Amino acid sequence: SLRHALLRREFVLYYQPKINLHTREIVGVEALIRWHHPDRGLLLPAQFVPIAEDCGLILPIGRWVLQEVCKQARAWLQAGLPPITIAINASAIEFRAKNFIENIRTTLEDVRLDPRYLEIELTESILMQDAESTNSVLRALADLHIKLAIDDFGTGFSSLSYLRQFPINSLKIDKSFVNRMTRNADDATIVKAVISMGKSLRQCIIAEGVETPEQYAFLLAHECDEGQGYYFARPMAAEDMANLLRSGVPLSL
Repeated sequence: SLRHALLRREFVLYYQPKINLHTREIVGVEALIRWHHPDRGLLLPAQFVPIAEDCGLILPIGRWVLQEVCKQARAWLQAGLPPITIAINASAIEFRAKNFIENIRTTLEDVRLDPRYLEIELTESILMQDAESTNSVLRALADLHIKLAIDDFGTGFSSLSYLRQFPINSLKIDKSFVNRMTRNADDATIVKAVISMGKSLRQCIIAEGVETPEQYAFLLAHECDEGQGYYFARPMAAEDMANLLRSGVPLSL
């Protein structure tokens, strides 16, 4: 089924906004893939991405995501919507592929999208596999003016030295810490430490999985830059995202 899903146009992208916690403005979105399976209904990434990685299908799926995201970003800009960054997640297999950089460069040129509107999210584990080649790829992406973010920050077993070695723009605090930070002193300490460290390194700090007003207040009080989560908005179809970009996030949040 997965092999035929691309040909049958069964994949769809949903978008979840990233909010500036201080101004309440939408400053970016993360593109999240879904699969409209003909028999099993709407499937989330965890239900099929690992299989796609195991059998190599993640490469054509990743190329499709990149192309669709770039087209969508350009369409929103042409529609006069506020300029935002769209983030995509890159797997280790994609990141290590020989044509990874060239494919991104070619897609941006074909769609005629300014690279500064594209962001690539990578996990710590990806970054720590062969630091030398990783640095080379990251530098090439940075030279294209593509933004780079570390996803699920704090859950990997890696050296923090890469934060000063690699051209990282943003750190995304893993939602497991955000979920417990208002109830657990240790998690609160970790979140505050990440915010402080990221700011000292001049990186944008994004909290994932913000779901309650208490979590929002905590992050705001400790000068976190951006937030993403159900408290602000769930992932939504492109048309709904466009409407939200027009109207903005309600100030009553």
